Amino acid sequence: MAAVLACVSACVSYDLQQGLERSAQDTASFSGDSLSLAVTDAQRRQRALLTRQLLSAPVGQKQAVDLLLVHSSAFQGLLAQHWAQASAAAQSGRISNPTLAIERIVTGSETELNGLLTFGLLDVLTLPQRTDLARLKLVQAQIRLSAKVVDQVTLVRQAWVRAVAANASWHYAQRVADAAQAGDELAARMQAAGNFNALTRRRHRLFHLQAQMQLTATQQLKLSRTEELIRLLGLDTAQAAQLQLPDRLPDLPLQALEIQAAAAQALEQRLDIRMARAGLETAARAQGLTGITSRLDVEMTATAGTVNSSGSTTRRSGAEISVKLPLFDAGDMQRTQMNAQTLAAANRLQATALQAASGLRETHAAYLSALDIARQFKDELLPLRQRIADENLLLYNAMQIGVFDLLADATEQNATVSAAIEAQQQFWLSEAALQSSLIGRPLSFSLSVSSSAATH
Repeated sequence: MAAVLACVSACVSYDLQQGLERSAQDTASFSGDSLSLAVTDAQRRQRALLTRQLLSAPVGQKQAVDLLLVHSSAFQGLLAQHWAQASAAAQSGRISNPTLAIERIVTGSETELNGLLTFGLLDVLTLPQRTDLARLKLVQAQIRLSAKVVDQVTLVRQAWVRAVAANASWHYAQRVADAAQAGDELAARMQAAGNFNALTRRRHRLFHLQAQMQLTATQQLKLSRTEELIRLLGLDTAQAAQLQLPDRLPDLPLQALEIQAAAAQALEQRLDIRMARAGLETAARAQGLTGITSRLDVEMTATAGTVNSSGSTTRRSGAEISVKLPLFDAGDMQRTQMNAQTLAAANRLQATALQAASGLRETHAAYLSALDIARQFKDELLPLRQRIADENLLLYNAMQIGVFDLLADATEQNATVSAAIEAQQQFWLSEAALQSSLIGRPLSFSLSVSSSAATH
């Protein structure tokens, strides 16, 4: 009995706040320095206050992540689910409660009163192994939480990039549509004055209509991208109306992110490799425990009672050990299963390490390519298109080219600007994918920047 009571003090437990702090440390570059689950009304009011403060100004990428962490009900549900899973993992490291039975037997003038306390002796003897296994499960739950945090933050980062890029495209399309409308109205007056023929007037009208259709398309894209971000942040209708996004994406970095020096360390600290390593260790510990429990099951019962016969009372006590005999099931299949699971976990660890190295190289190469393309648009293509437009305007004023040539050049310039915005968007998406890959959450990313504007 003393051994059982001593084991109770060694039971595994889980502290949510400490767990969230560990995950915040794992994901510091993604989630900042804190994660919190709002449990009380006061904590929920504090979350609402922080949300109002964040929505009172234009929401940058960092502020979008902060909104996810303090406001999103889905993210709060993720933390609560982790709490439940971690508690279940801790529970698996505890021994089953003993069973207390009290019996009263009357035989003639004899009354027998007994108390029986039964507990699994094997549970007590294997408690150290169960405790270690439960702690490993807690480590896995902790890594899973960190991985899910990274996933959610990366989704928000990329959704913010898409929403801001769509916003920039809409603003540019609006300027083009305004200019096209002004040109269309001027062409109408010029035709009325006899300075433009019907063909020239129709070309201006066509350009105006195309600009209007492009504006409508970009407006719908802006709405869709913004609503995608709103859903991830968990904003209601009133909060969505308060959401303000920048008119343009951030400037490109002056220096590309180099990962060669930190690649080896990154591979060691990646969440996917840590998860695979913890999985192997858990499988190995579980295999050792199954090697015992599959062969033997022992219960111990302590008995204490009295026998009252003809006015005299006799006390008695004793103990009973019961052993389950492995006659029909020798446990060999359980041991085979655990051996196979350990082997599978070892191979998963090796495969994860190889895939991590390859995926990191691929993602970094895509990042460098996206940066190179975005820089070419910014430093070469856009200035070149502007110089061509300026020269064509001079030629038009000198009556060396017609209005059709001028409008065609304007169309090509618009396509170049749209492609430049797309290239900048692709770079920031690749940057988010690279950051996610570095921490151990590989994200599929394919470079799909349009270069058609550069080929006219």
